[in-house]
Formats: sequence, structure tokens, C-alpha cells
Amino acid sequence: MQLDLSGKTALVTGSTQGIGWAIAAGLARSGARVGVNGRSADTVADAVERLRTEVDEADLVAVPADVATDDGAAAVLDVLPDVDILVNNLGIFGATPALEITDAEWRRYFEVNVLAAVRLTRAYLPAMRTRGWGRVQYIASDSAVVIPEEMIHYGMTKTALLAVSRGFAKEAAGSGVTVNSVIAGPTHTGGVEDFVYQLVDQSLPWDEAQREFMRLHRPQSLLQRLIEPEEIANLVVYLASAQASATTGAAVRVDGGYVDSILP
Repeated sequence: MQLDLSGKTALVTGSTQGIGWAIAAGLARSGARVGVNGRSADTVADAVERLRTEVDEADLVAVPADVATDDGAAAVLDVLPDVDILVNNLGIFGATPALEITDAEWRRYFEVNVLAAVRLTRAYLPAMRTRGWGRVQYIASDSAVVIPEEMIHYGMTKTALLAVSRGFAKEAAGSGVTVNSVIAGPTHTGGVEDFVYQLVDQSLPWDEAQREFMRLHRPQSLLQRLIEPEEIANLVVYLASAQASATTGAAVRVDGGYVDSILP
């Protein structure tokens, strides 16, 4: 299947590393002009340089800004006033006992993981609808439906993204704009390596630590390994393409078979 995004402009929030970086690479490889976003100008510049090395003739735009703030979102819109593809990937996570999550942390997780995506969707969706073509995606998580006891504030935000995605898909109904969420399973990123070592013996080699984490904390996974960021990116690029024109209002899974554990 040839996924050609030539002539399309994309913005991927939180794309200096991990899943976001892999998505940016996948979109650029398919011909899209890609806005690379992160909070620091230095980390964005580094990500752009690595992407240019990875993807021949990549068309990239550096967009340093904290999109979890009003000022940051405005800065993004100054650089990229219009996009065809919006991938709301920015997210934070961490393990905290449920009764120790403070009000400030609840608010911070909501503002970064949910409100930032809502703010950008509100900014970009109207023009997409006017043009009759656009793609909006939210990177959710299996934690949206199988809430992890060690980070229910994170799970709450990912559940919220499923509602946000479905709601905006209804707003865009019949316009040629699709809105979807991607339910990603446990994924191998640098941040996740740190998280894994919060929950298993830090003296274990990584391969053994990964297996122990999956056995103890994600035993429902049919894949029985962490997912690679590129595997998430492959689905995102497809959903951004013309071939996915009939997929909207969906929560599409690339979770290693994890979510079936909630079914009777």
C-alpha cells in the first residue's frame, strides 16, 4: 500500500523522542511536511537533525513551544497557522499511589494530556472542515480502558481522550475530516525504561527487566513484549492517509492484544 502524504502539512506534538519522534519520521517518510514540537529549542533542533539523518529529503519545521499553555499554543500557530494532519501525541506519565496524587498533579495531568490536545484541535479543525479534508488523531493508551492502579491520574487522561476524539469526530461529521484515537499498548521508549525500573529490580538487565515487568504488571498482553514506537507510527501514518478516509470516530488499537482483558 502506497501512503502518499505529499503536499500535506502535519504537526506532531511532543515529537522530540519516543513515539512522537517515530510518528514524525513516518509522516516525513510518506512525503508530508512535518512540524516537530517540544518545549526546548535545543531538543527540537536535535530531533530535527536526527530526522534529517533518518529520512532522506525530509521537509521539517522546528516548532519549539509548550503546547500545554495558551502562550505555547499561540507560538505554534504563529509558526504553523494551518495544518492538514494534527497528531496530539504530547503526554506525561508516572507512577504514584492513588491516595497520594495531589490536586495539583490531577490538574497538571489533565492540562498536559487532555487540554493541550483540545486547544489545538479547536484551533485547527475549522479550517480543515472548510477545506473538506483533514486528519486529527489522539495518542491514547491501553490505560484508558484498563486503568493501572499505580497511575490512575494518567489512565483518567487517556480515557478522556477517547471521549474527546469521539466528540470532535461528531463535530466534523460529513466534512471529509476524520478524527480518531490510537490505543497504544506498553511501548519501548526511554521514558518507559525509567518507569519499568520503578517497578522491577533495578539491577536486572533491560531484556530481563522488560520480561519481568510484562509478567508482573501487564500479564494480559498477547504480544508479551513492549511495542516498538515505529509500530505505533505505522498505524498513525495509515490513519493520516487518504486510504483511511472511512475510519473516523474510532479508537483503533495497536496494543499487543492487551485490551481484551476487560471483556467477560
